[in-house]
Order: sequence, then C-alpha cells, then structure tokens
Amino acid sequence: MAKFELKLPKMGESVAEATITSWLKDVGDTIEADEAVLEIATDKVDSEVPSEVDGVLVEKLFNVDDVVQVGQTIAVIETEGGETVEVKATAAEPEPTAKPVAPKVVAEVAQTVVAAKASVEPVVSTEDRFYSPLVKNIAKQEGISQAELDAILGTGKDERVTKNDIKAYLESRSSVPTPVSATKSEDTKTLDVERSKNSIEAPKKDIAPAQEKPKTDKPVAVPGGDEVIEMTRMGKLISKYMVDSVQTSAHVQSFIEADVTNIWNWRKKVKDGFMKREGENLTFTPIFMEAITKALKDFPMMNISVQGDKIIKKKAINVGMAAALPDGNLIVPVIKNADQLNLFGMVKRVNDLANRARLGQLSPDDIQGGTYTVTNVGTFGSIMGTPIINQPQVGILALGAIRKTPAVIEGPEGDYIGIRFKMYLSHSYDHRVVNGALGGQFVKAVKDYLEGWDIDREI
Repeated sequence: MAKFELKLPKMGESVAEATITSWLKDVGDTIEADEAVLEIATDKVDSEVPSEVDGVLVEKLFNVDDVVQVGQTIAVIETEGGETVEVKATAAEPEPTAKPVAPKVVAEVAQTVVAAKASVEPVVSTEDRFYSPLVKNIAKQEGISQAELDAILGTGKDERVTKNDIKAYLESRSSVPTPVSATKSEDTKTLDVERSKNSIEAPKKDIAPAQEKPKTDKPVAVPGGDEVIEMTRMGKLISKYMVDSVQTSAHVQSFIEADVTNIWNWRKKVKDGFMKREGENLTFTPIFMEAITKALKDFPMMNISVQGDKIIKKKAINVGMAAALPDGNLIVPVIKNADQLNLFGMVKRVNDLANRARLGQLSPDDIQGGTYTVTNVGTFGSIMGTPIINQPQVGILALGAIRKTPAVIEGPEGDYIGIRFKMYLSHSYDHRVVNGALGGQFVKAVKDYLEGWDIDREI
C-alpha cells in the first residue's frame, strides 16, 4: 500500500492560504478520484478540495477552522501501490531572516524569553471555548498564557480563535512601547537586557485587558419574539469590504435615463430562435455588458485602479457582474477580456458564470482581476441605486429596472407622446481620481450605445 499526500492546491495568484470549514470525509472512509474530501474558504470564495486518487483516508492533519497555507499537506490517503505519492504545490517562499544587531544582548534576552515561555502552563480547551491544535501550538511557542488566550476575540465559527486571530494579537502585543527605566546605568548592555525583560512582561499588564471581548459580543437579552442571528463568514467579509470602500473612496454618483425600446423589441424578436439554436437564454445582461465594455474602451481612465498615490491603468478590460446568492449574500464573478468577446461569446460567458455562482461552483480565479463592476438592481424592481465601489476599482454601474413610460418623441411632423421602454443608469465613481466630467461622459457613452442598438442585428 502507498500513501498519497493531499495538499492545499494553488487557488489564484493572490490566494496564499485557506480556512478549513468542514471535512466531508472521515478517517477510514473510501474516496474516489475527483471526490471532494473537505471544504475550504478564502477571503474570495468557498470551494472544495477533491482527491486526485482512489483510496482510503487514513489521516487528517488539520481541524475545522485551522488556516492552511497553499502547498501544505492537509490529509493522507492510502492507495494501492508500492510508493508514497506526493503532489507538488507551489507555496510562498519564506522571508529572509534579519541579521541580529547585537548578538550578545540578543542571546541574553533569548534565554529570558525561553524561561518565560517555559513558565507558561499549557493551554487547554474548556466547555465554553475550543482551541485547535494549531492555536495551542502557537500559544505554547509564543508563551501565551491561558488567560491571554481566553481574552482574545475569536472570529472563527462559534467565536473560535483562529491562526489569524492569534497572529493579530502577537502583532499588537509586540507593538506596545517598551518601558524605559528611569535610573541610568553605566552598563549599556545591562540596560538593554532590562528593557527587553520589561517588554516581555508588558503585554501581560497592558494588552490582556484590551483584548477582552466587548459587551456587544456577549449574548444580550432581547424582547420576546425577537431573534439574534449570527452573521455568516461571507457576510462578515462583505460588511468589512463595504465599510473599507466607503472609508477609502470619495463616492460620487451620476444618473442618466436610457431609452432601450430597440433592445427590448430586438430581444423579443430573436430570443426564442436563439434558445432553440444555441440552447442558451438570451437575457439583457450580456447586451448591457457589451455596451459597458465599449464605453470602457472609449474612456480607458475609467478602467484603472488606485494603489496609494499611484494610478494603475489596466490593459485588460475585466468586467465584474454582481450576482445574488441563494443565501442572500453577494458575489462578483469576472468576465475576463470582455472586449475580446462578441455578443454570442458574451452570452455564453455571462450564463456560465451566473449558473456556477448560483450552484456555488465558482473558483477563486473566477472572481479575481476585475477592473470595473456592474450590478443589476433592476432585478429586484429598483429603478436606480447608489452602489459601493469594489476596491481597488474606481467605478461601478447600477442597472435599473426597465419600465414602460410615456415619452415625448420627435417626429418629422413634430413631437408626440408615445410609450417607450426606459431605464436609469446609476454610476458611482471615485472622485479622488475621476472627476465629474469623466464620470458623466462615461455613463453617457453607455446610454448612447444602448439607444443606438441595431434592430436588425444578427446573433
């Protein structure tokens, strides 16, 4: 029998780690090739990790809520054969270690640190709080006491402390100013060692109280009939991203009304035939995406991102389309190189991403690399909106509901009132780098492309 090491696969350029959310297989279970073994979550998307071989799961190396780096072995599967199989995965290279400035002083301080860590009693889980082996190991290595760990606010499932939580605590602990002795010593080395010793004790005095859970996180009494609902992991991420975006970008909106009567009539005329011929549903979304992509080509300074005080002008036009999930959350799959697609290709891509979003089958790559975002608020009957920018992009367009409205129509014999299909386009943009003229011209270009639709166009 051989053993196969199942590793966390590479999931995108910007994804370096993932959190295990659930194990789908237990030790002793038989696994087939391509069968999902566990579920993971990144800050981008939830996904499954399948087995690459047939065999039996013999060992789990991580628990639920543990954070795993790309390339790490997460499970061992026993297979038929004579050799141990190992799949290589790219992992992040370790950062170079800084050279010590004062070796003698560091050696003395190291002895003090080792002694302090040795004096800390092992961390144990309690009925109220569970600690994973990874968290316990980090606490032991860093000399974190039970009291300190109990005071850390956990962001994992059921408020469990995760690897990221304990890392954040260590960073905040190390950032506390080191107390300086008021009495000057002639021996500089002795003074440095005393300062280092004081810095070891400081966190216990100053940081532990600050890490106590705020009162709002504790169960609260609510009136009869009310219900307290815990936010989902994705809900918490979306909440954080939205607040960060509002605090980062100076949001400004421009609104314009577009007459889409030609598009309405054209789609009504060709959609049934298109479905029979191609097996694809022709919605309004790919039509709007094509118009927006053309406008982005006309105004490339809307296809940019901001990094600090630098503007990055994007070569590729990757349009994200916000999609609602069955659980009420939102995800934004990206149409890569949208300017290289014709309308038929756009229909296929939009339908594919929308279907996989609803089924929870998007990969991390499917939601990365967007340069501009579109959200269809008209799906829920809204006629306009003020969407929040998807950072680090600088613009997002909300598509309102298409409505029958009376309108003044100019004819060769004068003006008359007629029934037209109209919609509002709501454009939010970052006023730090996009002025009102550019923001207005862009959304006006989208309107012009929509209103200039060829009623005799073939697809």
